[in-house]
Amino acid sequence: MAIKQTAGRDALGGFAPKFAQLNDDVLFGEVWSREGELSLRDRSIVTVVALMAQGLTDSSFQYHLMSAKNNGVTRTEIAEILTHAAFYAGWPKAWAAFRMAKEVWADSDAADARAKHQNEMAFPIGAPNDAFAKYFIGQSYLAPLSTNQVGVYNVTFEPGCRNNWHIHHAKSGGGQILVCVAGRGFYQEWGKPAQELRPGDVVNIPAGVKHWHGAAPDSWFSHLALEVPGEETSNEWLEPVDDEEYLTAADKEA
Repeated sequence: MAIKQTAGRDALGGFAPKFAQLNDDVLFGEVWSREGELSLRDRSIVTVVALMAQGLTDSSFQYHLMSAKNNGVTRTEIAEILTHAAFYAGWPKAWAAFRMAKEVWADSDAADARAKHQNEMAFPIGAPNDAFAKYFIGQSYLAPLSTNQVGVYNVTFEPGCRNNWHIHHAKSGGGQILVCVAGRGFYQEWGKPAQELRPGDVVNIPAGVKHWHGAAPDSWFSHLALEVPGEETSNEWLEPVDDEEYLTAADKEA
């Protein structure tokens, strides 16, 4: 995808139009936009290290740090990149680079955790699950993968998030199948111990069974939810899984 850049023309269009044109159209419009062996993320890493090696920690360095973050480089990764480069570019240059990187990645722990979770699975996290938010404790996300023939949805839970106790009803057939794809979570049926869920686990939930499922307290969690076809199907949402019973379930599986 081509990058549209106007910074050169905005800053120097009237004073140095050729330089501005080369900056916007060639450097960003062609070099950065080349499709091939290097992704935007890779190009960001190369550029950050090259600027650090020159001791440049000005506004251009800040811009490329922000671009690296936007292109998927996490706080943990940038710290490792700058640490590694310090042995080749110089320790004082690394200190200067870290000061600026710390500002750019400030308060990004949650974003890093989300990005790491997304990288662990092929399916998108999706949008905030606002339509069903009242039936969840914590933040969940929903990505519809198929709405034809059989409904298939990727449901993602932030750490500590879980849905209320609920029952899938059906005159015949019905129920739900969960296929765990990333992170760590729990599933519990009424009157039974909770079971830990890991990627690759499959849970078959017959119609009429009261249950809940969600993330572990310290982990994001995603599962595919498949709606089993049935006659006169419906979903009954019940009471929340309060903190005490949730933590009890988590402790037993720790």
